[in-house]
Amino acid sequence: MKKYLLALDQGTTSSRAILFTSSGEPVAVSQKEFRQIFPREGWVEHNAEEIWSTQIDVAKDAIEKAGIEADEIYGIGITNQRETTVVWERSTGKPICNAIVWQCRRTSEYCDTLRRDGLTEPIRRKTGLIIDPYFSGTKLRWILENLPGARSRAEAGELCFGTIDSWLIWNLTGGRVHATDYSNASRTMMFNINTLRWDDELLSLLGVPKRMLPEVRESSGNFGYTEKSLFGAEIPVAGVAGDQQAALFGQCCYSEGSVKNTYGTGGFLLMNTGERPVFSKNGLVTTIAWSVDGRVNYALEGSVFICGAAVQWLRDGMGLIASAPETESVARSVPDSGGVYFVPAFVGLGAPYWDPYARGAVFGITRGTTRAHLIRAVLDSMAFQTADVIGIMQKDSGIYIPALNVDGGASGNDLLLEIQADLLGRRIIRPSCVETTAMGAAFLAGLATGAVDSKEDIAAHRRIAAEFEPRADDAERRVRIDGWHRAIRGTVAFSEHPSN
Repeated sequence: MKKYLLALDQGTTSSRAILFTSSGEPVAVSQKEFRQIFPREGWVEHNAEEIWSTQIDVAKDAIEKAGIEADEIYGIGITNQRETTVVWERSTGKPICNAIVWQCRRTSEYCDTLRRDGLTEPIRRKTGLIIDPYFSGTKLRWILENLPGARSRAEAGELCFGTIDSWLIWNLTGGRVHATDYSNASRTMMFNINTLRWDDELLSLLGVPKRMLPEVRESSGNFGYTEKSLFGAEIPVAGVAGDQQAALFGQCCYSEGSVKNTYGTGGFLLMNTGERPVFSKNGLVTTIAWSVDGRVNYALEGSVFICGAAVQWLRDGMGLIASAPETESVARSVPDSGGVYFVPAFVGLGAPYWDPYARGAVFGITRGTTRAHLIRAVLDSMAFQTADVIGIMQKDSGIYIPALNVDGGASGNDLLLEIQADLLGRRIIRPSCVETTAMGAAFLAGLATGAVDSKEDIAAHRRIAAEFEPRADDAERRVRIDGWHRAIRGTVAFSEHPSN
């Protein structure tokens, strides 16, 4: 008898698998980190085969931990790091190079050229995106331009392009299915979110042959069945969504104006804008949230490139902490950051600044600055970046945001959420299960397979673990945010931008 939903949560630093009951209770979790490859400054790569091997390993491990059989699983939901770009051989399924990760900035100069050519608005109107190395299209162009023979092979139909979801679907189905969903397609800078099709003009601009692109399907539906040899049974792959859209779905943000923030490697805020795209005038992107039952929902998104990754840097790069949870106790040992501001622009600045040339900086250091002040400033930086995006989101949408739903690894840090509530002047809501990204993918699969009846059924099972109310007054809030904005201006002024 079928009882479970399996979520494959393929992230930037690790592959995870979570087995849920049909009501959303986690039963078993497995996780494996994989290598981060940095060939040059500003370049970030992953080994796509390592991504696949770690993902299938944790999927099998989660099933084993739960002590169940594969035929007890209704279906598999996939959620993934989004813009990361993979190109592989159609005949062998072998990647032709490392995957280029969403954080990679190697196409910054080409993006500058597109902007100089006056393409900012035409591309935004079609895709909802700003021109930035973040998105997949320029990464794919780079591969076709720089790998010998890649373009001719792509034109001959020998190569497949995909974001990580497509790569996993291909491998799960034994190469029978080359597909993606609307949410992931909308992150490529090649997909028209108005017509819901790959855009011929953009493909021509980037020099991308259409035949190498995946078929675009609804986020909830049958993408094919797994090879029996993988799990011992053929399991339907029935839900697919980019990680941030999946988290929006898992947070039950089904109504227009509802907002969530995921504190992961980066920080990602999404607002459901309903069945109409809202185009930003202030540095946010417009994206497809999901497509279910023939209806497409859109979202406004602010993407902060470095959030939890800054804590990882404190641990691995600086040796200031032994583990991420330690940041809370150390940061609580001081009343505030002591005037220190940390700008985590390790790979440039994302929304709403979009400066690929900016690099990380620390301001306000004195002789009295300690390890605790710096760690507290890192937590502050997550909250400051979130506050920037929330302000722009309200301005673009015309919708007041009364509360913020949060998830992701760093959302377990109570001090961070207290700081966030103070800087926003808003209530912060943390659900009982912060695995909302994986849960969203599982529920998308659940809708397609009959494990759950409706979105209302999903929302009925949602539980809240904690709420955080603001304590700071408006004057204190303004002083702190003004200091943050001075630090941002200083960071941008220092960057080696061609115009500087």
